[in-house]
Amino acid sequence: MAKQKIEFYDVKTKSKFESDSYRIVEKSGRFFAVAKSLAGPHECWKVLSKDQAEKLK
Repeated sequence: MAKQKIEFYDVKTKSKFESDSYRIVEKSGRFFAVAKSLAGPHECWKVLSKDQAEKLK
């Protein structure tokens, strides 16, 4: 099954993009989706709810 596409916001380029190439990270009890930026070497992080993280894993 293909991963669901998620919309990310790149703060460095001030642009939105969709990606299905991401990983789910938990930090201090909060969940994030992390994708590589389309416009550079940096990563873009999106806050997820616990329910969203479980569905996307």
